[in-house]
Amino acid sequence: MQNDSQTTRQTSSARLILFWAYVLIPLAWGVVNTLRQAMKLFG
Repeated sequence: MQNDSQTTRQTSSARLILFWAYVLIPLAWGVVNTLRQAMKLFG
């Protein structure tokens, strides 16, 4: 049986992972698109 602090820690970890995915996926997409456009311009 898990205690409340361990359950809270797991919930916080899951939320943190989801938050970072929400931030990093669009950021990575923007960086990749920017680099593609720069390669067209300078390539």
